[in-house]
Amino acid sequence: MSTFPKSVCVYCGSRDGVAPAYAEAAKATGEMLVKNGWRLVYGAGDVGLMGRVANAVQDAGGNTFGVIPTHLMDWEVGKRDLDSFVITETMHERKKVMFMNADAVVVLPGGAGSLDEFFEALTWRQLKLHAKPIVLLNIDGFWDPLWTLLEHVVKEDFAGDDILSYVSIVPDVASLEVTLKEAL
Repeated sequence: MSTFPKSVCVYCGSRDGVAPAYAEAAKATGEMLVKNGWRLVYGAGDVGLMGRVANAVQDAGGNTFGVIPTHLMDWEVGKRDLDSFVITETMHERKKVMFMNADAVVVLPGGAGSLDEFFEALTWRQLKLHAKPIVLLNIDGFWDPLWTLLEHVVKEDFAGDDILSYVSIVPDVASLEVTLKEAL
């Protein structure tokens, strides 16, 4: 049984992206998790925003739970110095283990993998398979086009209005902290 009151799954890029604000937000997210006593659940990489979040958690004395498939051990530089380190066979298993070990999902800037993880969590919520909070950390408006797309999907009647209520979108880590405190 975990000694942590809550665990937060963070999906984010295995690259830093172009804006320095993304890396700053990743570090601040890790520090905020520790400040609140929340465990980080993430993809176990030591590169990009993933590595920045994990290193910030570790530097602040927090707990980390990383999950990585065998084929990404070299590519994402599997971070073996985590409190919990799980190696899976497939990406699907990775996503399932991460999601099942978390009480909330936070999505920082990222690429196709982050979008895949976000949409799977959103789809599962839409199908009533969970009620975990899903939060987009919208640093410098990074997720604005995604939000516009979700609104378009609703407008075109491919989803009900409720799908928008399943996702919170926040502009900064301070707002993320408030949102998570209210939701957890």
